[in-house]
This record gives sequence, C-alpha cells and structure tokens, in this order.
Amino acid sequence: MGKNNGFELASVSKDYQRGGESTTIFDNLNMDIPAGLFLALMGPSGSGKTTLLNLLAGVDRPTSGRVLFGGQRIDDMSQAEMTAWRARNIGFVFQAYNLLPMLSAEQNVSLPLSLLRMPAAAKKRRVASALDLVGLSHRAKHMPSQLSGGEQQRVAIARAIVGDAPVLLCDEPTGNLDRTVASEVLDLLRDLNRELGKTVVMVTHDQRAAGYATLAMQLDKGHFIDMSLSAA
Repeated sequence: MGKNNGFELASVSKDYQRGGESTTIFDNLNMDIPAGLFLALMGPSGSGKTTLLNLLAGVDRPTSGRVLFGGQRIDDMSQAEMTAWRARNIGFVFQAYNLLPMLSAEQNVSLPLSLLRMPAAAKKRRVASALDLVGLSHRAKHMPSQLSGGEQQRVAIARAIVGDAPVLLCDEPTGNLDRTVASEVLDLLRDLNRELGKTVVMVTHDQRAAGYATLAMQLDKGHFIDMSLSAA
C-alpha cells in the first residue's frame, strides 16, 4: 500500500467492557482500504460498522493490532498527535448533520479550519470554494433552521471537505433524507470520489445507497461475510 494515504488494519481486535462483561467486536481483523476507494459498509446493528469508522478516525483505538494510514501507525499516536492528524486527513459526515444552530452555513463550514494554521483570507476562500462545490454559495449566510434537510447535509459535506482532507467517513449520511434528496447527496459523494479522488467510507443500511460505492462489504458480528463490486 505504501505511502498512498490508504488504510491498513493488521490483526485488529476490539473489545468493550460493559457491566463487568467483555464484548468482542473484532477479532483479528485484517483489511486494506486503498486510497481513492468508495467503500460501503453494510450489516445489522451491532455488527461493527460504526466501530470500524471510529478506528479509522482514531476516535477509538484497537484492543490489539495496528491501524495504519499511508504506512504510518495511527493507533499509537498521542492525543495531540491524533487531533492534528485527524484535522489534516479526516472529514466527517453524520446522519444528524451536527451543524451548530447558532452559526450560519459558512460559519459551520469554517469550523474545521480553526484547527489549521492558515491566513484568514485563505480560510475565507476555502469556505467559499467548499460551498460552491456542494452548490450552496447562495445559502452561505443562512442559518441551519432556514435550510432543508438536504441542504443541511450538503453544508455538512462542505464542512468535511473544506480542509481538503483526503478521507470522508460517512455514518448513515442519507438516513434522514427522502429518496430524491438522498440521491442528490449520494451523487455528490460519488463525484467527490471520482473527480477529486476522495476516499469515502460510508456506513449504510440502504442497499440502494451502497450501489453508489465502488465496493460494498457486509459486516456481521465483526466479520466480513460478503463482498461485491458495484456496477453504479
């Protein structure tokens, strides 16, 4: 895989302690996610989909094994190193949008840039470019309450890409959207993957949404039980 900004999970196990009992999510998981892949993760609740996203983002750490990005271990970084790494490399898109209601669209989009050393004028250009890319330049001054669900998710995607992170981690990004608006959001994610080379890892319960990905993988009880290439 080399230094190409892909992920590698090597002999990863993940256990959680709940009420004095240990629950194993992953046991000796090995997988590669090459840079530029659009990967859909499917499976029932509790199968490990969100845990895998958290491991890739460094939000959670494996009980044992290694998580590498571009050939560099991220699971043994300090908290400060992890925060800086995440700011440079990871953009998040959530089902619930997670926009701050007291901030305008452009202010929400600018939030990740507060972690980066960059002149104010450059930040302003980045925000304008990200909003333009998702087709919301004309809504930059609007508050989240003035935006539709689809527009709020587009703002969330603009926020995820404003720092030019190479990886987008998406947790049920269309879960709160109707079919038409969901298609628009999925088209945008696919365009970001194909045209800008973003690596997209998307958790979804929707087979139709998974069809937008290059590769769909089925998780069940911490193991991949099916793998299929999308024809989309």
